[in-house]
Amino acid sequence: MPLPSSPRPAGLPDRIRHWIGSAPADSAGGAVFDVADPVSNAPYAVVAAGGPADVDRAVAAAKAAFPAWSGLGNRERATVLTRVADAVEAREDRLAELESFDSGLPIAQARGQARRAAENFRYFADVIVALGEESYRVGDQQINYVVRTPAGVAGLITPWNTPFMLESWKLAPALAAGCTLVLKPAEWTPLSAGLWPEIFTEAGVPAGVVNIVHGIGEVAGQALVDHPDVPLLSFTGSTDTGRHIMRCSADGLKALSMELGGKSPVVVFADADLDAALDSVVFGVFSLNGERCTAGSRVLVERPVYDEFTRRLAERADRVRVGPPADPSTEVGALVHPEHYARVMDYVDIGRREAKLVAGGERPGHLPEGNYLRPTVFADVPRDARIFQEEIFGPVVAAAPFDGEAEAVELANATRYGLAAYVWTSDLRRGHRIAAAVASGMVWINSHNVRDLRTPFGGVKDSGLGREGGAHSIDFFSESKIVHVMLGEARTPRFGA
Repeated sequence: MPLPSSPRPAGLPDRIRHWIGSAPADSAGGAVFDVADPVSNAPYAVVAAGGPADVDRAVAAAKAAFPAWSGLGNRERATVLTRVADAVEAREDRLAELESFDSGLPIAQARGQARRAAENFRYFADVIVALGEESYRVGDQQINYVVRTPAGVAGLITPWNTPFMLESWKLAPALAAGCTLVLKPAEWTPLSAGLWPEIFTEAGVPAGVVNIVHGIGEVAGQALVDHPDVPLLSFTGSTDTGRHIMRCSADGLKALSMELGGKSPVVVFADADLDAALDSVVFGVFSLNGERCTAGSRVLVERPVYDEFTRRLAERADRVRVGPPADPSTEVGALVHPEHYARVMDYVDIGRREAKLVAGGERPGHLPEGNYLRPTVFADVPRDARIFQEEIFGPVVAAAPFDGEAEAVELANATRYGLAAYVWTSDLRRGHRIAAAVASGMVWINSHNVRDLRTPFGGVKDSGLGREGGAHSIDFFSESKIVHVMLGEARTPRFGA
């Protein structure tokens, strides 16, 4: 008997508009596009399709609001951010409901997004108050001190996976640093961004400080990238789009922070706690529907335990509960969009030709409609296989054996990506050696993806540019100026005297 589809949340808007200068706004030309939920794939609302004129209005509003917002003391801005955090937490149930409906994320996993988003604002409120400025004494002759000033109007372009939380990850530090901003949410998942206007209004964020322009990336996003009054851009998305943004930003020498694709390895040695490693692998690649940048999508297992581990991985994958996103027992929901679903299924077909399918690879029989895929495991995957090399961004994992540390490192580094890596071993000295040798921005040893907000987040190679998190985020949204003050008598060589 087919399970019921996810219910439509009560009070769902039939129109999603921009928010410019703290007022709702339609597109200058009246353009709109449809947005659908991933269970029915039927449109539920029309969204304002922004273009250059809308971005120009939003940037102008942000620019006008910049002097007053940037002129506030750090404590005053922190107080506003704390009120934002309170307003986000008060909407936890509503946010989870909207996010699950719009993105296909299981409701049990969506519930944590509001808490994490609120913590982002609370954390950066603390950072901006506690963060000091450097000073240097040069003997008894001079003192040098660093002044940190807001960089200006920030452009924020966010992805469709866990959209509200990832928006908060950029909004909070930009506002804490004193920037005003224009946010361009992902066009596939615009629903939860509609909560920001009421949240910022309730928290007392001044008019024009935050502006939201919806639209297609190639139009609205491009206009934001090209705008001459936007000196810095924070982008999360695909590597190809990141390259395009870099090219477009070259003439304006814009500051860029970009978190891009990933194909992260999980290296499991024979001496590891295999039960713990298995739990981590299953959760890491199948939670959030596999649509996560840090997913451990390449599982490299030392040969003596490879067959056992791969067999158990396939068994666990077969038992993962796939179902409607609104069902609290669902562990994997619906993939976000028919285009993305088709792309993931294409990779499954490619994998059938390249390796051995040991679990999944098809739609669950009890879900005849919607963007559903059973958790999928491929074994004996060659290093040159596309499913080993390319980011799939779905509930699909590639497993391969290795012999010894040297081959483990070689295989771990054998892609163009370098965002995250996971190492499982009871020999901590070996764990540290592997962590040092793997080319990635982040490594977890005997742990799944648990991250302190103070730590830098970002990757190497094709996984991104720059770091965000903690003081690193404030540094990106700020300009540093060094001031040199002479304390004693100035003694300058007297040319031409």
